[in-house]
Amino acid sequence: MAEVEKKTENLVYAKPKLITDNVMHYCPGCSHGTVHKLIAEVIEEMGLAEKTVGISPVGCSVFAYNYIDIDWIEAAHGRALAVATAVKRLYPQNMVFTYQGDGDLSAIGTAESIHAAARGENVVAVYINNAIYGMTGGQMAPTTLLGMKTATTPYGRDPRLNGYPYKIAEMMAHLDGATYITRQSVHTAANVRKCKKAIRKAFENSMAGNGFSLVEVVSTCNSGWKLSPVASNQWLAENMLPFYPLGDIKDVKKE
Repeated sequence: MAEVEKKTENLVYAKPKLITDNVMHYCPGCSHGTVHKLIAEVIEEMGLAEKTVGISPVGCSVFAYNYIDIDWIEAAHGRALAVATAVKRLYPQNMVFTYQGDGDLSAIGTAESIHAAARGENVVAVYINNAIYGMTGGQMAPTTLLGMKTATTPYGRDPRLNGYPYKIAEMMAHLDGATYITRQSVHTAANVRKCKKAIRKAFENSMAGNGFSLVEVVSTCNSGWKLSPVASNQWLAENMLPFYPLGDIKDVKKE
């Protein structure tokens, strides 16, 4: 009996079958790996491994196709939701999602993102918000907090010079085509579970043809922030979450 319980426990914490054996290129302590795991688990649990298409553009997630064993399409920087729109319209029976950073979805790709949501495309955008450009050297992003130091704001973000950070999730919530908008994080075990539940709900929303879904994940970039992984999680809780509060922002059924 004890042996059976032990095997069951091990199965609960096993690596998802869709996660490949490739060594991830992400920095130690990065949130990307955790979110990849959650996406793989949700796809497996929904039985969508053969029907899912992921779109990864330029950014830290550029090699996402190496880590989750599903069909992927590589998009130009910022254009992931334009590509996702085409794929979903051609193959409406498929689960189509994008995996984008804040510099991609809410900077160079703002137009594609806003219009996909406005049209109510039945896709999911998984949006990693770490308040910085991670891949290109730690420059200021649209989501960089006021006073936050980056490679391009070495004295801290100044609204007089650099403008104010904005919350694209709240912006999208005003659009009729967007039906499920949520903000989560993975900096604690409890939040990991909540984030997985949100991803599952977004995927179900898409497959039901209920319109556009956005799952924002407030994340760490310990290399860009120049902090240890532990300190990064603490900094996120103390600084990011007051400005980017967690929880569902919009959850409606399309008429």
